[in-house]
Amino acid sequence: MSEENLNICELTKQDFKVTNPVKWCAGCGGHSVLSTVQNALPETLVKKENIVFVSGIGCSSRFPYYINTYGVHGMHGRAAPIASGIKVANPNLSVWVVTGDGDMLAIGGNHFIHILRRNINVNILLFNNKIYGLTKGQYSPTTPLGSVTKTSPEGTIENPFKPGELAMGAQGTFFARVVDTEPKMMREVFKKAAEHKGTSTVEILQNCIIFANEVHKEITGKEVRKEHQIYLKHGEPMLYGENNDKGLILVKGRLKSVTVGMDGYTMDDILVHDVMDPDDTVHYMLARMSLPELPVAMGVIRAWETGVFESMLTDQVEHAKKNTKITNVNELLRSGNTFQVD
Repeated sequence: MSEENLNICELTKQDFKVTNPVKWCAGCGGHSVLSTVQNALPETLVKKENIVFVSGIGCSSRFPYYINTYGVHGMHGRAAPIASGIKVANPNLSVWVVTGDGDMLAIGGNHFIHILRRNINVNILLFNNKIYGLTKGQYSPTTPLGSVTKTSPEGTIENPFKPGELAMGAQGTFFARVVDTEPKMMREVFKKAAEHKGTSTVEILQNCIIFANEVHKEITGKEVRKEHQIYLKHGEPMLYGENNDKGLILVKGRLKSVTVGMDGYTMDDILVHDVMDPDDTVHYMLARMSLPELPVAMGVIRAWETGVFESMLTDQVEHAKKNTKITNVNELLRSGNTFQVD
């Protein structure tokens, strides 16, 4: 962020609260996400008036009403292009997109892949509850195969998206995954997303208590989370488990879970996480890990910094302005191949 964006005085969570009621269902994971974002924003050192939240349509997309910043409640699936325009028009703004698995990955899927490949400096918080909640329980692009829903009474027959796979395939430079029941994890990751120069995507495994309650329980349940999640940190060994004695290794180009001290495996065999590796091969494999063979990866999986779209665009505009012979619209209209009718 430029110096003009730094806070003159400290902000607190209270500065980002609103007086109007938050109209999510009691028990919705969105409440935890909102509270964590309000806690994380003061630590980004950005003035409140320089922050804008953009959304599309869905339960998640009511977010701009519930946080005391500038906001845009856009059309279904169109949050990404709106946010792109805001950021390109004013690169000094801190722009956040709050969206859902239906809003961003279905009607908004085309916009999602293009904001990623352009690498515009925008932060995307993707609520993934694997269902359409606002419209009352239809299956979404992330609903597990075979699920019985309002629109799939005999079970879905569509293979679901994994947001991490999609992000990597679109050349995303930052991808992370968190759980709505882990505020500390969310806060750490949201801050890293804000610090990243380029498009950051954070998939939030979020619970819809009405239409998809406990859809993530095999990952997030208190009795299984230590064995079924691996919280990745840059520069640290990829370890997990109740006793933190399980880890990941590469065998013939595939990830494998092993136990340190068994079958001859030592700490020296365990992979060390490198979020900044330009080669996203391992990042891709980490993002698509699934139970029961492997734990589900949490935390920042990829954070590679490269050219940022709006900065390069600004440089091109300035270069063109300095080198053009045309100084006004009239000269532009009369430039090139013109003719006169008598």
